Amino acid sequence: MTTGIAIRHYTGAHAPALRPLLLEVYTEGLDHWTARPGCSCVVGYDGDQPVGYSYGAPLPAGSRWWGGLLTDVPADTITETGARTYALSELMVRTPWRKTGVARQLHSALLATCREQRATLLVDQDHPKVHALYASWGWTTLGDLRPRLPGAPLFRAMLLGLPVAP
Repeated sequence: MTTGIAIRHYTGAHAPALRPLLLEVYTEGLDHWTARPGCSCVVGYDGDQPVGYSYGAPLPAGSRWWGGLLTDVPADTITETGARTYALSELMVRTPWRKTGVARQLHSALLATCREQRATLLVDQDHPKVHALYASWGWTTLGDLRPRLPGAPLFRAMLLGLPVAP
């Protein structure tokens, strides 16, 4: 791995040429999640059209998920057992179906089968409307978290208690 990273800027005009590269990078991240034990995904359809998806996985014992938490919380709040917390990694809805309730449906369907006690997610602090949306669905803010990566944004770490799945 090199430390001399070159940063290149692009505009929307470059999107067609960038698409394969961005998909390759995204796929690598997705593969990281789907390789985790307990990973699950839901996809919503309107007829035969995919409208959105959501996925995540349980946090493993000793997870580094809470590394970079800037808010003081009791140690037992962030101790992971491998079966305690489900991390919702992504929730995406295609533009024509946004603001129709699809996001809530996907969210609820994904979490409905979780066997963990709670779920967690991270919301970029620059997206207060997204934070407010999750809060309206019952999520509470645990605190601020900045991943230990150069240039990482500041997130709001959120938690949601889950009912025990049958």
